[in-house]
Amino acid sequence: MKAVKDTTFNFPGQQAVYNGKVRDVYTLENDFLVIVASDRISAFDHILHEAIPYKGQVLNQLAAIFLKATSDIVPNWLIDTPDPMVAVGHKCEPFKIEMVIRGYMSGHAAREYKAGRRVLCGVDMPEGMIENDKFPTPIITPATKAEEGHDEDISREEIIDQAIVSEEDYKQLEAYTYALFERGTQMAADKGLILVDTKYEFGKKDGKIYLIDEIHTPDSSRYFYADGYSERQAKGEKQKQLSKEFVREWLIANEFQGLEAQTLPNMPEDFVNSVTERYIELFEKISGESFIKADNSDIEKRIETNVLNCLANV
Repeated sequence: MKAVKDTTFNFPGQQAVYNGKVRDVYTLENDFLVIVASDRISAFDHILHEAIPYKGQVLNQLAAIFLKATSDIVPNWLIDTPDPMVAVGHKCEPFKIEMVIRGYMSGHAAREYKAGRRVLCGVDMPEGMIENDKFPTPIITPATKAEEGHDEDISREEIIDQAIVSEEDYKQLEAYTYALFERGTQMAADKGLILVDTKYEFGKKDGKIYLIDEIHTPDSSRYFYADGYSERQAKGEKQKQLSKEFVREWLIANEFQGLEAQTLPNMPEDFVNSVTERYIELFEKISGESFIKADNSDIEKRIETNVLNCLANV
């Protein structure tokens, strides 16, 4: 199976290119963005050596589904998805924070809790919880959006005091975050899943706040299977989940957490293939649709042709 790790397109009116951890962002004239969801995979803020076939398609198509399903809550940047791995939309000035929201004490929150900390991003976490317990109400634990390296936890108060986001805008971001999480939770429940935690990114264009980037994908979110959740929790067992947490667990088992002096391991082919299978499983489970693998005989040519056709009509 072929995968796209890097792209080097030159679209008409192209002004700049930004290569993120997963997405390559092409800025065009007239404030349009062409965003290619590559097959790169990152964990612990490091891009892994191997790319994951069809991962970019999964992310791009899932994000499009959820952006369309939440456009009544908040306007978003998306105009069109001309290719399975590409989204075209409006350029916005991004806020330099990620709005992370957690319904359950999992992942980073659980690791902090296990280390004895009971305050995360200025938000209290109740005593007596165990990993994967549900919070009494969802909590927002923002993170700074790092250009390179690790994103950092930050509190609501620090964001406003440092003028990273104005108080007025931050209140609106909070309201959007809670509403989006509620909608995502409902959509997940309809498919027998629990939306555990996720993150949203926002930007501004012409003074208006837009939802940008991906939402509710396995790269930005964690899902549990609802069936058997309570029983597993009562027994202290691991939850059955759909997210890339299993990739992080594989890295931890191979002595890598992104810490200094640690060496990023190579993923064997059978594990890479299993990651592809897990991403496709999540797509089908959360969307309720069958995943149709795009023709990958010449992915770059396919993307270029589809994008050019789109740009001729926007």
